[in-house]
Amino acid sequence: MAVPIAVLDCDLLLYGRGHRTLDRFKLEDVTDEYLVSTYGFPRQFICYLVDLLGATLSRPTQRSRAISPETQILAALGFYTSGSFQTRMGDAIGISQASMSRCVANVTEALVERASQFIHFPKDEATVQSLKDDFYGLAGMPGVLGVVDCTHVAIKAPNAEDLSYVNRKGLHSLNCLMVCDSRGVLLSAETHWPGSLPDCTVLEQAALTSQFETELHKDGWLLGDSSFLLRTWLMTPLHIPETPAEYRYNMAHSATHNVIERTFRTIRSRFRCLDGSKGTLQYSPEKSSHIILACCVLHNISLQHGLDVWSAPASGHVEQSEEEYEQMESVDSEACRVRQELLLTHFS
Repeated sequence: MAVPIAVLDCDLLLYGRGHRTLDRFKLEDVTDEYLVSTYGFPRQFICYLVDLLGATLSRPTQRSRAISPETQILAALGFYTSGSFQTRMGDAIGISQASMSRCVANVTEALVERASQFIHFPKDEATVQSLKDDFYGLAGMPGVLGVVDCTHVAIKAPNAEDLSYVNRKGLHSLNCLMVCDSRGVLLSAETHWPGSLPDCTVLEQAALTSQFETELHKDGWLLGDSSFLLRTWLMTPLHIPETPAEYRYNMAHSATHNVIERTFRTIRSRFRCLDGSKGTLQYSPEKSSHIILACCVLHNISLQHGLDVWSAPASGHVEQSEEEYEQMESVDSEACRVRQELLLTHFS
């Protein structure tokens, strides 16, 4: 006689029947200090995420015992902020490794769904002017709408051994294009580009370029380093400054552009799953890209909640942008004219 095979829930085996949700860990049972040290964020922030994502994470499931939104969020935050995969964090909140993995996936997708809500350029004139004023206050560079750069995040080799993800150092990575404001709030984040692509190629193909060439403001620009080509909406430093005005321009450019390097350090320090110290992200390029974007969303939410202290550089092996570009001036004569006018008007 055939014996029916039951598909068993590993959490059910571990913890038995009882409640429909896995509420083994209660926020009210632990101190704020414990939450920050273990999950990277204080109670108020975690409660906000439960309110924000709760409905999405409570979607109907065929499994007999759904894991509560609170537990899913704690599991994901534990992974994002520690870089420690599965077992230790699962033990801390009382779920299995398989469930830990599902929690990370569920919370990641819920955050990615909301990326456009938290990562975007301002549109109203007053906010845009405030953005420019804040940047001008840093080093006297006018008209700045954001600073742009790329950073590499190491991932495991794709199953297909796709060489497009091998960067200049011979490691597999994603090249992530980001823009931030003067406080480090991300205004744009494209996290899916293969690591073999140079920064200038990423920008050429990015949605960001389409935005600025077709939609965004004509009376301002981004600041990018010399791995990018000069454009009417992207001011780069002069390769060989000669006049006092050119030196002043380059100094103001460098001091302002440094904001994004500090932002990268903050994100890597806060989200240790990205910093390389625990190894590469053990996911496909697509899932790794989503995890990076989810961390970017959390970074912006954390700034909204006042968690905006600049972090010290993280130790680890994160792949920074390591361009060895050929220094050359743009052939865009209009872009050269815009930069020259900026030099004459504000730095002479």
